[in-house]
Amino acid sequence: MDDKEMMIEHQLTGRDIYDEKILDAMRAVDRRIFVPDEVRDMAYDDTPLPIGSGQTISQPYIVAYMAQALDLHPDDKVLEIGAGCGYNAAILSRMVSHVYTIEIIEGLAELARENISKAGIPNVTVRTGDGFRGWPEKSPFDKIMLTATTPYLPEPLKNQLKAGGKILTPISDTFQKLMLIEKKSGNDYEEHGLIPVRFVPMTGEIEEPKRWKKGNPKQKES
Repeated sequence: MDDKEMMIEHQLTGRDIYDEKILDAMRAVDRRIFVPDEVRDMAYDDTPLPIGSGQTISQPYIVAYMAQALDLHPDDKVLEIGAGCGYNAAILSRMVSHVYTIEIIEGLAELARENISKAGIPNVTVRTGDGFRGWPEKSPFDKIMLTATTPYLPEPLKNQLKAGGKILTPISDTFQKLMLIEKKSGNDYEEHGLIPVRFVPMTGEIEEPKRWKKGNPKQKES
């Protein structure tokens, strides 16, 4: 049994990952493409790995768990905030119509593009920029996933979600918890707390309220 199949059996089906679409996606995408050379032999280990710029690629189980929680469908249009190295978008792309992913760190956005191209994936589009305001011209989205923790869910992202759609995001208060937010209609949302997680914090405009609290009311002009 190779490393990938051991990952599937022990880390995924051996826990609570049962969606065959997700298991097939995890088999189809070569995780080794998406990690740096120095940790390539650890690509299928049950751990996050560094990808540069102080960022990490999530452990395989978390990638699979988040995809399963979103209940993905073949005609879904998905927005991802936090492209990282592109691996998560690559997994999602195997199950949906198109993935639009935004990465604030320019070097990582370019890395994600290169990795997506190496993997031969045609239905992922990477944008360099702050994900706080989403991708309005491509909205509305069926599903939205954030791969960095936030103190609150940015209103622009909620507004870009279709009625009946779902947002999955780590929310940080006294500790981080993965939250699933379903849009019933209009401004009617239903929240579900899932599991404790540990993600790097989202940066950019999301940080501005912190600066206001510290007595620096600097604000961008729209």
